Amino acid sequence: MSIEQVKPMIITPVRYVLPPVASFMTGYSVKAIEHKMRRGEWEEGKVWRRAPDGRVVIDLDGYEKWVESGRTST
Repeated sequence: MSIEQVKPMIITPVRYVLPPVASFMTGYSVKAIEHKMRRGEWEEGKVWRRAPDGRVVIDLDGYEKWVESGRTST
């Protein structure tokens, strides 16, 4: 396949991602993410929520706000 035959791919950023994707993007392990959720450091409805199918998703906007808040762990 030549370069002329390759169609460009457009990837639209998403706000909500599953924990393994959030892990890859943030550098926190999935276990660390789950720990932050359990301890309440990442608040439900602000940094994470449940999708209609019941799966946990991480709100990347909420994650960025958490990082920028400068708050330490409780």
